Amino acid sequence: MTLPGPLNPPSRLLMGPGPINADPRVLRAMSAPLVGQYDPFMTHAMNEVMDLYRRVFVTANRQTLLVDSTARGAIEAALVSVLEPGDKVLVPVMGRFGHLLVEIAQRCGAEVHTVEVPWGQVAPYELIADAMAKVQPKLLAVVHGDTSTTVAQPFDGFGELCARYGALLYADVTASIGGNEFLTDEWGVDIATGGLQKCLGGPSGSAPATFSPRAEGVINSRKSIEAGIRAEGDEVAAHPIRSNYFDMSMVFDYWSERRLNHHTEATTMLYAAREAARIVLEEGLGNFQARHALHGRAMMEGVRGLGLEVFGDTAHKMTNVVGVVIPEGVHGEAVRTRMLEDFGIEIGTSFGPLAGKVWRIGTMGYNARQDAVLTTLAALEAVLRREGFGLPAGGGVDEAYRVYGEAS
Repeated sequence: MTLPGPLNPPSRLLMGPGPINADPRVLRAMSAPLVGQYDPFMTHAMNEVMDLYRRVFVTANRQTLLVDSTARGAIEAALVSVLEPGDKVLVPVMGRFGHLLVEIAQRCGAEVHTVEVPWGQVAPYELIADAMAKVQPKLLAVVHGDTSTTVAQPFDGFGELCARYGALLYADVTASIGGNEFLTDEWGVDIATGGLQKCLGGPSGSAPATFSPRAEGVINSRKSIEAGIRAEGDEVAAHPIRSNYFDMSMVFDYWSERRLNHHTEATTMLYAAREAARIVLEEGLGNFQARHALHGRAMMEGVRGLGLEVFGDTAHKMTNVVGVVIPEGVHGEAVRTRMLEDFGIEIGTSFGPLAGKVWRIGTMGYNARQDAVLTTLAALEAVLRREGFGLPAGGGVDEAYRVYGEAS
């Protein structure tokens, strides 16, 4: 029986919508020695992570922690812990990940209502307000930045709407947290869940999340401590949260002073999440977001300099990803393949109605830097020329340089 050789991935510049190249400092942190899950070093590191992510989420929420899963797992953990069968949920659908919220909420047994707008647009406040008045849901669940369309949904007034109707406000910030402004407490957001693999510059597999006291109360009202770790007087619910692993009431206890065993914390991923947040805050959250805005703008103007059309509502574009309309007569997958094989650069395709029509180019985390932007634009120009598409020579790089020059 033969064994595979040593793991030796190719060197890639990941300029798609995520994952992106992890910051080398995050990778170094992941190589640190393991300790036991109740070692004082470990529990202290868990407390540090909670404090760091309170600052990243701009919140005072006590329950700010990591969900040991990819970002999708954290979405599911939030929804399954809040929603009971028959609960009403309102979801604005503006792209693939609005559909994902609908899917997960339906699997929780919720009665899901939607408001839909064309992909590439954001949902107007008035549309949400009308639907909230009609539905009066338990939860308004909104994708903040949808990488499938590259636009960021404004949250202005959503907190007040939810307060008016007694609803919780959930935000999926997987693709936006860190690189785009997100003010959890100021905007009245009750639950927000993210991921490391986009703006935060880490690998997929750990999901920072924050829960307001109001959300914590709703979740803890369903608490049911499992047999084997239950102490006298612990809660046993008749209708517990329908997932054991994603039961946030027990995860809260694991991250609390009680340290009630739930699962074994993913130590290496905790190290990654800690270092990712530390890097953001060392740069300064405002500076970190400004860097994303600068390089995102340079990429967008560079795309236009190549004579390509930017997809979607650019007035509400995420700072960290640009949608590019694939020109007529150009085979989008052939361009992506040539970028990867000839230059070692990955850019993204899209989904659903945008499949084969839009490329998505990311400038986020460790890759939100000038050399990565210029290299990607130069490579894209070269590949498009080989595909027979006429475009201004050097136009992409020149336009990016113009943006950088104006910012200096």
